[in-house]
Formats: sequence, C-alpha cells, structure tokens
Amino acid sequence: MRYDHATLEKKWQERWRAEAPFAAPDRPTGKKAYVLDMFPYPSGQGLHVGHPKGYTATDVVARKRRAEGWSVLHPMGWDAFGLPTENYAIKVQKNPKEIAAANIDNFRRQIQSLGFSYDWTREVNTSDPSYYKWTQWLFLKLYERGLAYKAKAPVNWCPKDQTVLANEQVVNGCCERCGTPVEQKELSQWFFRITAYADRLLAGLEGIEWPERIKAMQRNWIGKSTGAEIAFAGVTESGEEFSVPVFTTRPDTLYGVVAVVLAPEHPLVATVTAPAFRDRVEAFVTEAAAKAERERTESVQKRGTALGVSVRHPLTGANIPLWIADYVLPQYGTGAVMVVPAHDDRDWAFAEAYGFDPLFVIAPPAGIQHGEGAYTGEGIMVNSGPYDGIVNAQAATDIVDALVAVKAGTRAVHWHLRDWLVSRQRYWGAPIPIILCDDCGEVPVPEKDLPVELPDDVDFRPTGESPLARSASFHDVSCPRCGNPARRESDTMDTFVDSSWYFLRYCSPTEDDRPFDPALVAAWCPVDLYVGGAEHAVLHLLYARFVTKVLFDVGALPFDEPARTLRNVGLILGEDGEKMSKSRGNVVNPDDVVAAHGADTFRIYEMFMGPFEDAAPWNEQGIVGVRRFLERAHGLAENVGQASDAALHRLTHQTLAKVSADIEGFRFNTAVSALMILVNAFGKAESVPQQDWETFLQMLSPFAPHLAEELWERLGYDESVARQNWPTADAALLVEDEMKIVVQVDGKMRDALIVPAGIDEESLKGRVLASEKVQTWIRGRHIEKIVVVPGKLVSIVLQKAA
Repeated sequence: MRYDHATLEKKWQERWRAEAPFAAPDRPTGKKAYVLDMFPYPSGQGLHVGHPKGYTATDVVARKRRAEGWSVLHPMGWDAFGLPTENYAIKVQKNPKEIAAANIDNFRRQIQSLGFSYDWTREVNTSDPSYYKWTQWLFLKLYERGLAYKAKAPVNWCPKDQTVLANEQVVNGCCERCGTPVEQKELSQWFFRITAYADRLLAGLEGIEWPERIKAMQRNWIGKSTGAEIAFAGVTESGEEFSVPVFTTRPDTLYGVVAVVLAPEHPLVATVTAPAFRDRVEAFVTEAAAKAERERTESVQKRGTALGVSVRHPLTGANIPLWIADYVLPQYGTGAVMVVPAHDDRDWAFAEAYGFDPLFVIAPPAGIQHGEGAYTGEGIMVNSGPYDGIVNAQAATDIVDALVAVKAGTRAVHWHLRDWLVSRQRYWGAPIPIILCDDCGEVPVPEKDLPVELPDDVDFRPTGESPLARSASFHDVSCPRCGNPARRESDTMDTFVDSSWYFLRYCSPTEDDRPFDPALVAAWCPVDLYVGGAEHAVLHLLYARFVTKVLFDVGALPFDEPARTLRNVGLILGEDGEKMSKSRGNVVNPDDVVAAHGADTFRIYEMFMGPFEDAAPWNEQGIVGVRRFLERAHGLAENVGQASDAALHRLTHQTLAKVSADIEGFRFNTAVSALMILVNAFGKAESVPQQDWETFLQMLSPFAPHLAEELWERLGYDESVARQNWPTADAALLVEDEMKIVVQVDGKMRDALIVPAGIDEESLKGRVLASEKVQTWIRGRHIEKIVVVPGKLVSIVLQKAA
C-alpha cells in the first residue's frame, strides 16, 4: 500500500479538530506539565521553517508526558500587536485589525497542518480587547505601586517607523525591525521601573534551570557594579562652588586621575563652563546629541572638549581639568567619569587623543612584565602617597575609608539596567489607560471602564506622534475624578508588555472579570518547560521575569519566576548556510515541504538535523532520507506477525530506553537515529513481532503522530495510540549477552573479539592470548604486561628487544 501522506494526514487532523483530544483538564490531577512555546508574531509572510523546530520539540515532550499519565497544558496563541502589521496596513490602506486577523488565520492553518497537539480551546490573541483589557489592568497595577511613570528622557528614535525604541531594540545603532540608523530625541515617555527589581532579577537567576548563556546575558544586562561615589569639588570662574559626583569601580586608581569627564547632557555643563569655552562646548553638545548611544560608546575615536574649569582631587587637593566627552552617557552611573589612562583602555585612547600623560599608580607583581598601553591587572600601589607598597585590592578599601572620613565619598552600587521604556507613538498596540486632565493631571482609567479600545476613526500614517492623537472619538472622555472634559493618553504600549504575562492567561483564557483564575494559575504554573530563541534573553524573558515578580508582590501569584526550565532552539539556516531571508532567495516555505513530503517527514527531519540548540542548514537531501525512513516504516505494517524474535525484542527495548532518555535530554536527533536503526532491523526480519511493532509505534507517535495513528488503527485498535501508556523498557533486556573487545598489541589494534558479557578478567586474557591474529604479533616475544579496560579493550605491551 502506497504511503499517501496527504490523505492520511488530512484524515487525522480533521479527527483531532472534531474531537479535541489534547484539551487540557480544567485543573491538573497528579503530576502536571505546562509545556509552552514562545507564541509567534503572525506576520504576513506566514510561518517559516524555523518555527516548527521548537514546536515539534515541545510536542514530542507533551505527547510523551500525556502517555506517562501527566496532566498536560500545551497551548498556542498570537503575539499580534506590532509595527510590521501596522506598516503593511498603511501600505495597503486597510485597518491593522483586518491584516492581523488574516495573518492569524494563515498561521493557525499552517500550524494545524503539522499535527501539533495544542489545546486550541485556550487560544489567546494579544490584540483582542478581551486580552488587552488585562494588559491595561497590569499597567494600572504598576502605576498604583509607583512602578509606571512618565518622564522626559533622551530616547532612541526610529525615523522610518516614527516611534521610540527601548535600548534592547537597538542593534548596532539601528532599529532591530527595519535596520534604519537610530537617532536620539528628548521626549516625554512612559517607563516601567524595572530597576527597582534589579537585585531580585539578578538573585532569581540562581533558582531557575535556564541555559547558562541566557543567565550570563541577563547578568551582564542587569550589570551590578560595586564601587564608590566620589565627590570632586570645584569653583566656577564667577566664584560659585559646585561638586561633581563620580561613580567608579576602581577607587584604587584615584591617585592616577588626570581629568574628570562629564556627559555632554550633564546639567552642570550649562552652569560651570567658562565663558571663553562656551561656544565650543555648545557646538560639541549639539553634535553629541545627534549621535546614537551605541555610536558614542563603541566608536574607536573618543572625542571631547574642555570646559575651562577644574575640580580638586578629594585627597591631594590637586587641580584636575573638567571636560565633556561623547563616550560618557548621562544615564549610566552619575553621568561623569574619572579619567585614569594608565589603568583603563578607553581612558588611554582618550588621553592619547588629547595629550594627557598617564600616571601609573599600580605596578605589576614581581615577575610580570607590562608593555605599552594601560595596565589593567592587579598589583602593588605606587605614586599613591600613604598607600604605596600595599596590594591594590586592600588600597581600594582603605581609599574609600579615607574618602568617607573627609565626607568626599561613599560606598555605592550602580546598575547597567535602565528602566523599561514602554511608550510607542503608533496605533497598533494596547492603549495606555491614563486620562490627562488639565486640573487633576494624570488620572488612571477606572478598572470598570477597561478596556480602553482602539478607535477606528484613525489616520494610521506615522507623523512622529501617535495616530490616536488625531482620533476625535478616542478623546471624547471626561476626567473620572472631577468630571471635566479631558483627553486620553495617546501612546500605546510596547508589545513586550502584552507578552510579559500571556502564559498566565492560558490557564483560564475566557475570564471576563479578572485576568486569570488565581487558583488555576497556582495549579498549572509556573511553566515547566519553555522553549524559544536565545534572542529574547534581555527582552521578553527579562520583562516576563519582572512582571511575574510584580504580580507576586501584589498578591496575584504564589511564585515569582515564570518558567522553571528554559530551552533555546537553534536557527534553521538556508542551504547556503546563511540566515534565511527573501533578499538572499534561500527561504523555505513549510507549506511546500508539507505538500511534497508530509508533515510527519517535516517534523522528524527538523528533529534529526542535529543538536536541538545548534544552528543547522536546511538540506533537501536530508528530508528525502527521512521520507524514505517513514516509507519503510509504513511498508513494514504489511509484515507484522505473531512470531517472536528474541534479538528484535531486545533491540526494541534498548531502543525504547534510549528514545525515552533522549526525549528527556532534548537529544531528539539521536532518538530519531535509534528509531531508524530499529526499522532497519525490522526490515531484515522474516516478520515483525506485533508486540515489538506496537512498542515502536508508541515511540514513533510523538515524532510522527499521523503515521503512528494510522498504523495503530490498522492493527484493529479503536483507541488512539496517543492514549496508550508509555511503554517501560525491560531492564533485563538492556544488558547485552555479548560484547565486543578490541585487542591492541603495543598500541595498535590487532583483533576484535566477541565474548560473553560477564566474562572474568583471567578468562578474557586467555581468549585474547588464544587468538590466532594476536599470536601472529606476540609469538616468540616476552609480554611485559596486559592491561584490561573492562568492557572495551585489552592492551598487550611487549618487552622491548635488547
């Protein structure tokens, strides 16, 4: 019988849609597994072949867990707000709602065509008012706790998309969405005070089973720095005193300071600059303001200019020139740095450019030679007054003590993490639930009035302000406090706010009067297995952790981390080894693959490509090979019988043990390889024992569910193979009766023997020495020693000839 994948897969997908066999129970009983994919953004391009790699992995795990008797929650939904949909809607002159709905329908069709066992009764859509009502509720909860605030700040501005970007959305100085170079603007924006949770976000990483590289990326982004804040006092030309606070992690280098440098935006620049220097300084400030943050910090050339005024060294009283430089940013540390060229590479470059002589205050330990440039290692203090001769680590403590004593410094901790900028000047997002009243100021929308829905009388074309600002109906509102006419906040929220809590909504997706049922969330959450790309390390994953901790603090959740275990999925590249893109012409359409080879072939191929976390190129020959494997399996159904075969039975159970362990370890490629080896063995037998065939189909089912269901049904069973208990490997059959032993003579392989598995060492040596092949190499020679590596190797060492 021909393997007609199209007919077979259509049959089972229609049955699954009609019967909803994978719907999760309302609440779990016994062991529970919440298995979650990072939900997709439904773009107009449709699903790409990279999406199903992660989806297949979670589906394999979810199907195995169900077969093991666990209650499984495995949902899917749509991260549907965002710029690409709005930009396309502008292009084709349609409402983004229509575009998003069509994209979602297409994505759903494509995902269902691959046979994933999602619980479609729990589908969520972040752009549906029934969902974003609760995103707005979340905003209000943060606002109530002082964690949402509006402030003027320099922001990243994309001139093409006409909107603000968070720092995390700027890649190499460009908009991550469209690649346009980012500009700097000062605007009034809404922020979430994620910095208030910096310590807890850092500490919480120790208690979750996430990839170490993701933890490292979050640690670096949070960026805890311990050091000192030092006050450098000065006097302007007009006699006014001022003080420059400088944060440093290297107080041990204080005696090597040759300049203090401010960010061009520092408020002191306007008040302390000497009159003769003002024109030059103002020109420099204007020039620096036009540069993107990354350009300022990563440029090899460090640029600056003097302010014409000095500050005093807090311990020696020496005068130190005060400058501004573009590599110093106002939002990091105190917006001021001390320049120590002898012991900092960046400062060395700045000093070389402007003629500052380095002053070395730390000498390398004895025996260590230092060449040109800054010395950044540990050592002994020199040129540092009373601290000469002691190790620099101790000097750092002593110098801070001295600064504290003279009230010129304190111990301090600073963070790299900045508050999360959530304002967007676009239409297609959740409106910020704030009303602006001339008399009352900012007034939160009462919860009873949520959701604040997006209006339809909008010109979507970007102008630099939110399209909502030009909607008459949207702003037809009274102040909830005083009743006077007012206006709504016209910015919408960053889409990462929508995705920061969606995993909670899946637990009770139809709730009308609350975002989620706390009892059901407590029963299902946190997520047990979360799978998605590593590119979300300091965006979605960090934001979801922050929001979970806030909801824990308000008493809405009994846990403060969203997911226990995280797995990252490797990219699927084009056949040319490059990232798939339309411009390269190397994009593979999953619809084409399913049509030509079938969904089961597609699923197994993506699991067989290599280690799950690694990037791998698409290979058409590889998918043809997987298709042949399934055709062989399909054909074997005609050769199933009642006879037993001890060797096949043993191999079946050994395969079962390996497949079970490999699924747990996310080693899907080696699990598939083991199934292929078993099918090859079945193909060489006169007939396939039904008992072993049934075990094979149960193992195949998580990977190729359509074919497994069809072949199971042909055995005469009414109940789905997916409902069968996961088989248990017989431990007695996992022990080999025989084993292969390699024999070496003087380090070179001379024979390989098949011996009983439990053979003792002396008997093994006897068999080795009786081998004709071995005798050829040792006859007439004296044996110095015989080394036995149990279960693997016997090595004979001959005495060297005199």
